[in-house]
Amino acid sequence: MIQNMTIFQLASGLTRHATDRQALVAENIANADTPGFKARDLVAFEDSFAAENALAMRGSRTGQISARSETVFTSPFGVESPNGNTVSLEAEMMRSSEIREQHDLALGVYQKSLQILRTSMGRK
Repeated sequence: MIQNMTIFQLASGLTRHATDRQALVAENIANADTPGFKARDLVAFEDSFAAENALAMRGSRTGQISARSETVFTSPFGVESPNGNTVSLEAEMMRSSEIREQHDLALGVYQKSLQILRTSMGRK
């Protein structure tokens, strides 16, 4: 029953997206001094979720379709350093905070939805 509810799929998708974005932020920060490294990010969750639903890709087993199939693009975070690196630590920290908010939102939606389901079944 829970697997067929769209709200849970949405919350799960947002959590996966936030996790993948956080991994890219960590990779960007780790390569902040690497010559020629270009900062990367995922497309916005809204765009990737809409594209995924438009294509109606479905797997026959859980985990069959990778969450990282979303397009990764090079994002220009300010001026390129003399060694060709485009990582801005300030921008990465701001993005990390935004990602944390997305993850908290997904967790809140999931918890509230479970609470509503429990209440509708007469449980607390």
